[in-house]
Amino acid sequence: MNAPPGHVYEFGDFHLDAAKRLLSRDGVPVPLTPRVFETLLYMVEHHDTVLDKERLMEAVWPDSIVEENNLTQNISTLRRVFGETPGSHRFILTVPGRGYRFVANVRLREAYAGPEPQKIPETAIEPAEAETERIALVSQPDHPATSRSFRPILLGTAAVLALSVATLFFSRGRTQNPPDAPAKIPSARIVIPEKSIAVLPFANLSTDKENAFFTEGVQDDILTALAKVGDLKVISRMSVASYVAGPHRNLREIGQELGVANVLEGSVRRAGGKVRVTAQLIEMRTNTHLWAETYDRDLADVFAIQSDIAQQIATALEAKLAPEEKARLEARPTANSEAYVLYLTGRGVEGAVNRSDEIEAEQLYVQATALDPGFALAYARASILNSRISSGMTGDYLARKAKARAQAEEALRLSPTLGEAHMALGLCLYWGEKKYDAALKEFEVAAATSPNNAEIYSYVAGIYRRQGRWRESVASFERAMSLDPRNREVAFLAGNNHLFMRDWSAAAVCYNRALEIAPDSVFPKIGLAYLEVFRDGNPAAGSKILQSIPAGIDPYGMVTLGRWDMAMLERDYATAEKIVTDSPLEEFRDLPKTFYRGRIALARGDIESAQRYFAAARPATEKRMRDNPDAAERRATLGLLYAYMQRKEDAIRESRRAVELEPESQNAFHGALSAANLALVYALLDEPDQAITLIERMLSTPGAVQGLDFPQNITLADLRLRWEWDSLRSNPRFQKILAGPEPKTVY
Repeated sequence: MNAPPGHVYEFGDFHLDAAKRLLSRDGVPVPLTPRVFETLLYMVEHHDTVLDKERLMEAVWPDSIVEENNLTQNISTLRRVFGETPGSHRFILTVPGRGYRFVANVRLREAYAGPEPQKIPETAIEPAEAETERIALVSQPDHPATSRSFRPILLGTAAVLALSVATLFFSRGRTQNPPDAPAKIPSARIVIPEKSIAVLPFANLSTDKENAFFTEGVQDDILTALAKVGDLKVISRMSVASYVAGPHRNLREIGQELGVANVLEGSVRRAGGKVRVTAQLIEMRTNTHLWAETYDRDLADVFAIQSDIAQQIATALEAKLAPEEKARLEARPTANSEAYVLYLTGRGVEGAVNRSDEIEAEQLYVQATALDPGFALAYARASILNSRISSGMTGDYLARKAKARAQAEEALRLSPTLGEAHMALGLCLYWGEKKYDAALKEFEVAAATSPNNAEIYSYVAGIYRRQGRWRESVASFERAMSLDPRNREVAFLAGNNHLFMRDWSAAAVCYNRALEIAPDSVFPKIGLAYLEVFRDGNPAAGSKILQSIPAGIDPYGMVTLGRWDMAMLERDYATAEKIVTDSPLEEFRDLPKTFYRGRIALARGDIESAQRYFAAARPATEKRMRDNPDAAERRATLGLLYAYMQRKEDAIRESRRAVELEPESQNAFHGALSAANLALVYALLDEPDQAITLIERMLSTPGAVQGLDFPQNITLADLRLRWEWDSLRSNPRFQKILAGPEPKTVY
């Protein structure tokens, strides 16, 4: 008879079998002494909780009195086992003056100890639920929001987008999902931390409905304050935004969906110079009201209300507040109540998550700083928004980039320890200046002051992959998803990250998760369509997915471009021509329609028409490069156009320049696609040896595949299907590549 189920915990490359008292890595047992194993097991069972040294010692040595040094030695042993180096806490984080926290993302399996092994169903302890890489399968900025194991976590805790070699693929706009959306992913069995909370949207009771933004700002400020408490797990803003206030709101279901033990709900009524804020804290399991309060104050006291609510909640949940955390909760950002109201309204406007809203919110922050030139927090938020807006590299992006840097520096001058100011400077260094090490240091400080800020972990994930630290990038996205489990954008960006690593199954899970959260999302569907190509070499199946997206739903023309590309992959050039001709758009991904018509003509063998189209596309493409000559992606695109035109010297010059601007040694992510682009240019220019040498390497290099209409994607499916590689098909080296299995991507 089988024994009762036991627990197997998975984190990183490790498996911890509680019943067998065994730790293994990639199937190889890791020897541990009993006390070291007990230390690890207790930390994993209580992951993401700060464990006092006394509590750990009582758990590991329940019947003995031992010195603290025994625990210290156990922790040191575990760190050696995990391969941690000073400043790199992927698994165990020391919280100064308090204890330790196990910060790796933990998954729980049920295992049976009996002699007949059962198939083990996987569940997640924390749902593996942010470039705002508002992009798509293309990589762009890593925005909105990963594991506490990033170096920035060094200080105590543990991204719109920097335009990547890809192009804008994802937007926060709402779109419709095809009617045959995938079935919901089964909910995982969640181990919910007791000190976890979701701050739900507050009800706006003001007669003036324009105060809705002010109400959202109050809720967000309370959430932000709680996110600074390291002993709590606080769900991020995007995940709670859809749970609008009202009698229909089922708090227990919400708690289960978000994986929290407690929720805070409330209301705000603002009239003239007065404000009434009500709040109540509810424990989900027993539906117990742990705390409730009504505040009737002058509007000038709204910050004091929010600060008191945050501290009362921390007390009710028995969260330990370090002195510096208490000081941060009590620190008044401005003494000017009018400026603070503008700031809160800006935070509410930001929540609308459209580009026009970001511009409006930035203006509100600027107005707040005009009323109070010492308002560091408003400078920081304005800087963050200007970084996001400028990351699209359109319009006045250069001016906004400079403005973002000036605002971040002013915020830091006014408040050198302000976490938001360090996050603002980190974005300037990351997206604006590509100084990744320096950016990580700023995010390190920001994370130390706000350990529950999922946005930071998404930024860090984007930096990690640029540094070639792909596993850490995955862990950082997982951390962001655990703090923001209902954020479709973070789930989508995590899916992109897996796609860049050629982990097709993991990418599919994340895309489907994004669709479970928001069935009207278009970009995860596009991601799933391309997985049909990359994984199964089946563009017809991918086309079917795209065809199911309702007519009229085509953000940035990406659905049209995807349908065109699928037709090209199927070599159905008549359909491809019709798709482009019928589209009212004159450009796709910042490239004129003639660029795509030229590719169709060249694939058909109509060289005269192709060259006419390419000549028409050349002026705009060259101007795009001249406008930003240091953008590797623009150089690469121009080099590819020249290759289609058989301008060999120009094509190789521009393509090599793209590689020089962002080599893989400096940007493993974008650099890989620039190298893949160079391989395609060589193939188009009849340089097979140089092309194949690059292909052989890039097939196992992460980042050399980035999704939607990237003819330079290096996957076996692309090499087998795309006409651009036809010149290599008689080459024995290329034939050998096509005949074999896809090499394993090396991280």
